[in-house]
Amino acid sequence: MYYNEAFSNKDRLEMLNSIGVKSVEEIFDCIPKNARMQNLNLDFSHDEIEATKQLKSLSSMNKTDYISFLGAGAKKRYVPSLINDIASRFEFLSCYTPYQGELSQGSLEIMYEFQSLIATLTNQDVSNATVYDGASACAEAILMASRITKKRKAFVYDDINPNYLEVIKTYLWANDIELITGSTCDDNDLCAKLYQSPNKFGEFAELPSKNNQELIISCVDLFSLALFEPPKSDITVGDVQSFGIGLKFGGAYAGFIACRDIYKRQLPGRISGKTVDREGKTAYCLTLQAREQHIRREKATSNICSNQALIALCANLYLRKLGKSGFLKVAQKSFDNAHLLKDKLQNLGFKIQNKDFFDEFTLIVDNSDKFLSYMKENKILAGIKFDNNKVLVSASELNDEEEIEKYISFAKLYAQSMLSVI
Repeated sequence: MYYNEAFSNKDRLEMLNSIGVKSVEEIFDCIPKNARMQNLNLDFSHDEIEATKQLKSLSSMNKTDYISFLGAGAKKRYVPSLINDIASRFEFLSCYTPYQGELSQGSLEIMYEFQSLIATLTNQDVSNATVYDGASACAEAILMASRITKKRKAFVYDDINPNYLEVIKTYLWANDIELITGSTCDDNDLCAKLYQSPNKFGEFAELPSKNNQELIISCVDLFSLALFEPPKSDITVGDVQSFGIGLKFGGAYAGFIACRDIYKRQLPGRISGKTVDREGKTAYCLTLQAREQHIRREKATSNICSNQALIALCANLYLRKLGKSGFLKVAQKSFDNAHLLKDKLQNLGFKIQNKDFFDEFTLIVDNSDKFLSYMKENKILAGIKFDNNKVLVSASELNDEEEIEKYISFAKLYAQSMLSVI
């Protein structure tokens, strides 16, 4: 065990006594011994040149030339180069949080613009300036609904993204809110019903009906809102990863929560507002500061949500770069590519579960593991496994006809190989 020599034994004992343990080792008793790191096994130190050579050698082992048809909340889209160039400027990259509004007008303006874009896309009155990601946005929205309705029970449709559902379970367990999942619910004592559209199968879902005073929370794909009407829900949540954010091995991403005006004071996170100063000039300020890091402290609407300001900046830049026509074009191209792939697979004899989808659909195969493994051997990441016979396939504007034809050709060979085995 490592001990900091800056502390004397007396200091150490005083700290141990204050937390009620007898030794430093006892602090870590809760961690199983087989889960503890015994030795880092670090190599000898190297100079920068040698370290760079080793890192390049390791990176060359990565396989990066696959054609990707993966989705389920993290999609590969084209990221214009200007986004990273602008977002990496020191004025943005070095900023943490605008506690002093007079020094952070640029950051506050970016937040305000982001909120405006999200509110417009979702057809809601107000949006916050992001939370961690889409999963935490779902969970935070349920906590928000519980505060509004004063009820401690929530229903979540079981066709939601399973990763989102796991986060929701953790949040609600920690806040003593009962969680009910399923395909239908007739309970009249709910704080909220949360559904996802498109759902985990890629299928559009209908807006649930209200039984009583519960709020309806919709989790949406923002790109789908370019072509389809946003749901008329009380609260709308989602993730902005597809807006100029690379896959980045799973993060960092950013979630959003938008809602009707009457609920804005229960939004977690913060809201940037636009006003004028005493000289009549445009000014931006944090209009609502509901985090524990701000003045409300114990009255905070959330103690574990944060503002992904840099991700919001990238999303803002992405939408501004595309403009309205470009945004519609990318969404339409994704829709067209997905439906072209679906049609070609059906022509080969494959079955598709979906009736109505945007850019993801569920493909039915004889053996999911064999199918995905075969396609991967041929440099195609063909989808995400649901179960032994179902695969979620996603397409974006990057999956042009050449990539689709490669998918189809190898899918055909796979189908033929399965027939020969029979």
